Amino acid sequence: MNPETEYREGLDQLAEHYHEVLSLLGEDPEREGLLKTPMRVAKAMQVLTRGYKMDAHKVLTDALFKEDYSQMVIVKDIDFFSLCEHHMLPFYGKVHVAYIPNGYITGLSKIARVVDIFSHRLQVQERMTLQIKECIELTLHPLGVMVVVEAQHMCMQMRGVEKINSITTTSDFSGAFNQAKTRQEFMNLIHNK
Repeated sequence: MNPETEYREGLDQLAEHYHEVLSLLGEDPEREGLLKTPMRVAKAMQVLTRGYKMDAHKVLTDALFKEDYSQMVIVKDIDFFSLCEHHMLPFYGKVHVAYIPNGYITGLSKIARVVDIFSHRLQVQERMTLQIKECIELTLHPLGVMVVVEAQHMCMQMRGVEKINSITTTSDFSGAFNQAKTRQEFMNLIHNK
């Protein structure tokens, strides 16, 4: 089966399920305002979970360059949106990534693409933080990697405890970032201190 046919069949199957969900919620899926909703939601879910079909390691290696630079490279304030795997509600925020090259660098936009790939899956923030760090670590073999994710979770804001101003911060690091001084330098740089 070709990818286009597979994609279309997947959309049709998802739309059928969302049609049923609307009925189970007590709605009339044949009502004018809802007629196209199942397909719209199916298309949205395909976009929001497109990271499953992408290879983050390949993204980094497609723009790998030999370079003798050995100081910290930081890409900060990378916007992201994801879906919490527990409630399938959005969480969103910023990712800050640093790595210290060990003979090779990658294109700066590729770091942002790695964030997009892992955030466009059903996720928990803790695992996403780890996946971004591990991908950069295993692909570039740098002297160290650090990732900080700051996010707001709609599952905490819209339901449950309903705390609309809460922000969750996670971090993971390796190599040179095991030194408190190096971690602190990164934190100062991302927070402009």
